[in-house]
Amino acid sequence: MAQDRERDEAQNVALGASLSVRWVQGFPRQNVHFVNDSTICYPCGNFVIFINIETKKKTVLQCMNGIVGVVATNVPYEVVAFSDRRLRPLIYIYNFPGLTRRTKLKGNVLLDYTLLSFSYCGTYLASYSSLPEFELALWNWESGVILCKKSQPGIDVSQMTFNPMNWHQLCLSSPSAVTVWTIERSNQEHYLKAKSVKLPMEDGSFCNETDVVFPQSLPKDPIYGPVLPVSAIAGLVGEEAETFRPKDDLYALLHPTMHCWTPTSDLYVGCEEGHLLMISGENLKVTVLNKIEDGPPRVGRNFVSPVTMAYQKGGVLASGIDGFVYSFLIKDTNYKVEDFLEVEGPVEHLMFSPSYRMLLIQTDKGSIYIYTFDEEPTFEKLLAACDGKFQATDFITPGNEYCMTLTQSGEVCVWGIEDGACVSRIYLNIPATVLACSPSSLSAAVGTEDGFVYFLDIQDVESPHSVHTAYLSESPVQHLLYDQRGMYLLAGTSEGHVFVINAKPSSLFQILGFIEVGKGILQISTVSPLETDVVEVMVLSPLPETGRSRLEIFTLPKILPQVSASFTDEQGRLRDAFIHKFVYEIEHTLSSAVLNFQSNRIYGFCNQVPYICSYLLPEKETFVWCRSHSHQGHGIQSVRISMDGQSILVNGKDDSTLVNLRWRQFGGNLANEILEYSQQLSTYLKNTMDEENDYLSLAKKDSLDLGSEPEHAINENVRLSVDSLQEELVKVDNTAEIPWIQQKSQEAIKNEVKLFSNKRKEIKRGIKALAKTILDMMEENEAVDNIAKLEQQEFGLDLEELERLHDESEEEVAKIRKDAEMQNLAKRYLAELIKEECWNSMAVKGRALKCFHIPCVVENFPMKERTDEELKELKRVVQQKKIEAECLKLQKEIVDVQSAITLVKKHHEEEDEEEEEDGTAKDTNLPNYLLGSLSTDFRVHTSLLSSQLELHSREEKINQIILLKDIIYKVKTAFNSEFDAAYKQKEIEIARVKEKNVRIQEIVLDLELEESVWQPEFEDCEKPERTLIVESTEITAQRHINPWQKAKTELLVTREMERLLLSRGPNTRRRALMDMMGGVLEVKKEDILRMVIPQPAFMSKPDALWSEEERKQFKAYEKKVKELNEERDKYRKSLETEMKKLQNSIQESTQNFDEHLKRLFERRVRAEMVVSQEELKINNLVFSLLLDEEISSREAFLNNYLARKQEEKSQTTEAIRKSREDLDMYKDHYDNLLAEDKVLDRSFKKEFSEIPSHQVDILYKLFKRRPRIHKQKVHSDTTSLVPFGERPGSGKLNKDAFAQLMKAMDDLDSINNMPEGLDPSVWEHFCMTRRAKVENEQKVKQKAAGLIEMVAFLQRRTEDDEKVQHEIEKVVHELILLQEDKVKFQLNLTIQILLKQGQVELENFQLLLDYSDAILINKNIIEDLNSVIRTQGQKKVASMMESKEIHKGIFQIEWEHKKMEMEMEDLNQKAWDIQMLFFSRDRQKYLNEPNYETLIAIQIGIMEQTIAVLDKTHKKNVENCKKLLKKLRRCSNQKDVANYTLSCNLREELVAVSERKDICNAVGSTLTCEKIAKERYENMMQHQKLTKISKEQAEQISILQAEVERLRMKTFPALVQM
Repeated sequence: MAQDRERDEAQNVALGASLSVRWVQGFPRQNVHFVNDSTICYPCGNFVIFINIETKKKTVLQCMNGIVGVVATNVPYEVVAFSDRRLRPLIYIYNFPGLTRRTKLKGNVLLDYTLLSFSYCGTYLASYSSLPEFELALWNWESGVILCKKSQPGIDVSQMTFNPMNWHQLCLSSPSAVTVWTIERSNQEHYLKAKSVKLPMEDGSFCNETDVVFPQSLPKDPIYGPVLPVSAIAGLVGEEAETFRPKDDLYALLHPTMHCWTPTSDLYVGCEEGHLLMISGENLKVTVLNKIEDGPPRVGRNFVSPVTMAYQKGGVLASGIDGFVYSFLIKDTNYKVEDFLEVEGPVEHLMFSPSYRMLLIQTDKGSIYIYTFDEEPTFEKLLAACDGKFQATDFITPGNEYCMTLTQSGEVCVWGIEDGACVSRIYLNIPATVLACSPSSLSAAVGTEDGFVYFLDIQDVESPHSVHTAYLSESPVQHLLYDQRGMYLLAGTSEGHVFVINAKPSSLFQILGFIEVGKGILQISTVSPLETDVVEVMVLSPLPETGRSRLEIFTLPKILPQVSASFTDEQGRLRDAFIHKFVYEIEHTLSSAVLNFQSNRIYGFCNQVPYICSYLLPEKETFVWCRSHSHQGHGIQSVRISMDGQSILVNGKDDSTLVNLRWRQFGGNLANEILEYSQQLSTYLKNTMDEENDYLSLAKKDSLDLGSEPEHAINENVRLSVDSLQEELVKVDNTAEIPWIQQKSQEAIKNEVKLFSNKRKEIKRGIKALAKTILDMMEENEAVDNIAKLEQQEFGLDLEELERLHDESEEEVAKIRKDAEMQNLAKRYLAELIKEECWNSMAVKGRALKCFHIPCVVENFPMKERTDEELKELKRVVQQKKIEAECLKLQKEIVDVQSAITLVKKHHEEEDEEEEEDGTAKDTNLPNYLLGSLSTDFRVHTSLLSSQLELHSREEKINQIILLKDIIYKVKTAFNSEFDAAYKQKEIEIARVKEKNVRIQEIVLDLELEESVWQPEFEDCEKPERTLIVESTEITAQRHINPWQKAKTELLVTREMERLLLSRGPNTRRRALMDMMGGVLEVKKEDILRMVIPQPAFMSKPDALWSEEERKQFKAYEKKVKELNEERDKYRKSLETEMKKLQNSIQESTQNFDEHLKRLFERRVRAEMVVSQEELKINNLVFSLLLDEEISSREAFLNNYLARKQEEKSQTTEAIRKSREDLDMYKDHYDNLLAEDKVLDRSFKKEFSEIPSHQVDILYKLFKRRPRIHKQKVHSDTTSLVPFGERPGSGKLNKDAFAQLMKAMDDLDSINNMPEGLDPSVWEHFCMTRRAKVENEQKVKQKAAGLIEMVAFLQRRTEDDEKVQHEIEKVVHELILLQEDKVKFQLNLTIQILLKQGQVELENFQLLLDYSDAILINKNIIEDLNSVIRTQGQKKVASMMESKEIHKGIFQIEWEHKKMEMEMEDLNQKAWDIQMLFFSRDRQKYLNEPNYETLIAIQIGIMEQTIAVLDKTHKKNVENCKKLLKKLRRCSNQKDVANYTLSCNLREELVAVSERKDICNAVGSTLTCEKIAKERYENMMQHQKLTKISKEQAEQISILQAEVERLRMKTFPALVQM
């Protein structure tokens, strides 16, 4: 980086000019760090800023390679480390305060370092990089090498800290995990080892996690095989199986936010959920601390989780997002929260100084506070951050003393040019966008997002204030620019309006007009030469449609304020003709453009090319360049150059950094031109600035005077011009604010209304007359008929509104129609999917059959067509089975031929019979009870099926499943064929019933019976295809018929009627037949029931008036009627008989069908039973295959895990070998060094053998003498504040101690310490020898420490190796068990057996439920085995009978012997009981005393008397105590009076003591403090001495008491066993 800086400077010198950074202003966005006890630092953009806490002085360190990444500091060595943000970043180490680069660290990180952390002891630096490496590296930053590194992919770390007491521990925390890394060292080798902390769940409880690799709590299942872990069930065999957990076993854990170390190497971790955890540094055990609430809840607090923490003695300091710093007082597992400090905003970082005298508090905005722990604590703001990033900057004219900045929230700051100190601030509290300072007056303009422009008076830089506000428009103000002479202020808005404002305060900042340009203004540039009277303005805007840029150039004359009314139109727009507006288009997309001083050239910067384009001027020249920002911070937002050109302000876009550059070298023609122009411009502006500043001062003074005088007095005494200015500066406008551009538009509208007022009145009168006419027409319309009545909308005169409403209604209807069509389409699509899946794809459609008379339904089996793959697979399996059967048959024939040679001819007939039996058995191959199903009942061939006892391999099980599926298909097919036959039979029966019902219906009509004829029909379940067809009768909604369809239907009906009329014509024959014979030529038998004999006409007369002939006719009539009735009755009976016969026939046929359907139903049940049995077998086989896959997955995982562990074992073995070799080599060096040390000691007297022996003895004593190194005493206050104390193991401390030792040796080597009479040359030789001895002793000590560390490292590697070996043995054992389970599972098959109900009956039903120890074998084997057992049993019974008599005598003798031994034991036990019988004094007294009861009564009486005496004494003592209590109360009252008197005296004494204390503090506070400390020390030592004496005396007393007890026990008698 230093070489780059020198190269840049050389280039700048060659160009004749160079720049340097004067100061940098920015605020921390990362954590602030202490460099030493009085200096802090933080990164800001391309710089690292250092601030001295005492002097507030800033120092800047620039990173020449881009923006600064992360920063870390090392207080003991006073160095700063930071990384740059670029591709393949570097880490730089700089000394402080020299700011010289000490070293540069180059690693393999590709993108960025996210964390850096120094160890508290030693020269170690830890770095962490995120994407893509996620690498943790440990550096020796002095030598610049990586000691070790480790990658943990996918883990983003938010905090990384070393253990302050032990650099071997490093904690990394993220929002999801906490990991403690251990750094192990062996000589020069370093190793990183990680241990993850098991965090509690969100509620603070711990979950019981089971071992995923080797679970111990899995249940045992003796029936369905081994139960395997979840990873094996999931089929995982790689490393992911070690961490796999089901979704139900995943719990939400706590989310750490911050951690800190304690002096005991423990960790305190704050969590997002509000819990505080304590993690042990030894075993990483987590303890959830309990919060103690000792007061009412804090109202209005938002403290949920600690954002940052800092450890202090007795607890931690923590802060949340509520602006409070809390003190957590921790005791054991409880903590109490107390308020410590309140800050203005949320606290983002807390940090103690190295001496713990100061607490640094950093807010989220970047402000820094320092809290000092003194006798009187102080709290001050070290750095006040601005509210947001810098939005705009500018110099205050003339630009050599002050500059201004603007933030997005409206905060305006004034800064000093020389030192960058903040002079003043003003808060506008508005969203601001742009800032500009006036060259002609000490005023500034601020643009806002609301369209306002605020004018500030900055004559007094320490108190700027707003003097005027202009409301331009409602669109944001994006650009503000003064011309070089300060005549005009140009304000550009987002809508493309450029407002021209008079920049002079004397004109009340009058708005002169506006110009319309393109939207999205990029830049406004002006040129205002001193020798001209015009201001050239150029506006740059983009043309995104064409990818080009537009330049609009116009001229503003100097006399514009006087003639602004003539230059603008009524709306305030400047006329293009007067301002000479020209528009140009540039082919490139420019991002910035300016005019030169001659106004004839344009310099533009194009994003597409990396240089400045000069239009009409081909020359390109770089005057000077300096890198202040980088592309990682999105470059530079704005650049401002002071009027004299001596200072340059550069504002970063996103890095919130403001850089002030100054000239290191400034020369050349261009520099001379700049200086000359600035002098001319300053001279020109001097008079104008004085006038305008005087006017501002006058306005400010008058505004202050106005505050004390009444308003009416002001109006009377002040002139009109001053009054108008004060109204603009002081008075508040209470009316609603309207933008200037809208005001102009309203004024234009008012003028236009005034101009055309007569015309408007005339139009209004015409509209009123027209409205009256329309109302009359509407009233007339209401009175007419409905046919002639017009609709209401016909009277609407606004045709456009009517058309709009009609279009809206049409759009709404179209939208509703489209939605309905889309819904119908979706439903049709779903219906097609369902139909395709459940109907079209079925080779056999699902349907049912119902009985005619009973509620019985039989369903068929819906079946899909088998695919080609299934048929091909089935064909392969069948072919394979046939081949296996043929092979088996040939093998059996060979065996039979060989066995037939040895057989006798007489057995041939028996063999033939057996072969016939075998032949008949081959048809079914297995009996049903071993086949496991009833599939043979459906004539399904099962000879190809393998026996259930032979299914051991995976291929056999798969083939068996394929064959079983084929059997299921055949069973279903067989039943479906029977179902189809029944279905056809029902169709025939229904047709027959229909034929017979036709005759029955005729008979019913003839007999005129009111009976309904039963007509069977197929239901929807029997013909499901009818469900897919919608009949017209099913549609309940009225059908929508279009008008043309309706007309067509009427036309067709008319034509059909005409055709029928024409076809009929005149039919005389038909009319004659109907009149004479009722329409028939002959009378049928069925017509008898309808025949009626007509009555004679005379029957209408009375009987008395009849004639004889009439009476004969009447008798003939009666005879005919009687005969007709007889025929009618006879015919009716025949019809009834025929109807009953038909009905009985129908009933009989339908009942027969019902019986057939009942049998088919039973067949269906049996078929379903067979299908279920086969599916059960398939499920068992599938389960066994699945379990076999799980076992294979588990075995593969264990093998992979074993391979990884064996590889790890080889690594640990190699590490042990290497460590042992290093240890042996190191031990040899140590032994050699130790031997050299002993040789130096032994050869001392030989080297000084020439001098006298007494001098040799003196020198040897001096040789053994070592200087005492006085440790630097740490101040007691510092010791009490710093919780970590002196941190051991620091290499710097060891070096300092050795240097101090050598310095003390120089004192010992002084000539003053030389013994008398010794030669100086001998003394010099002695000093050299002693120094060599001391140096050698130091080397031995260092080697010994390293040797101990290497031994410990070897021990840890050995433990790791043993642990890995134990895991390997565990895996091998698990593999053996798994293989045993696998073999057992493959042999212990699950088979399906058919048992008849009631065939096996057991008394104990529980035996049916447990078959764990059952074995299934063949019946023949049992019978053969039984026969053998019977034979052998008979032989054994005979031998047992022989030996029975012998054993009988032996048992009798043994019994008698045991009886004698037991009697002897009983006698010995009784003797022992008599000897050991306990005989107390009470028992002796009971036996010796003749009147024992009298003695007991006497003792009871004595005890009662004693109790009475004790009771009396107790009452007496109570009375005495009451008297004493009264006496003590009187004394207490007296003491209260005395205490009151003493308290009064104490006040006077306190005054005197305070006076004496002040005197003592002034005169001899140090001596008094030392005396008090000495007295306290002596009292403490005396107290410790007395405590020690009391402990020793207590021990002696306890010893004596034990001795007394032993002697007392010695006097008791002892009973000894006889």
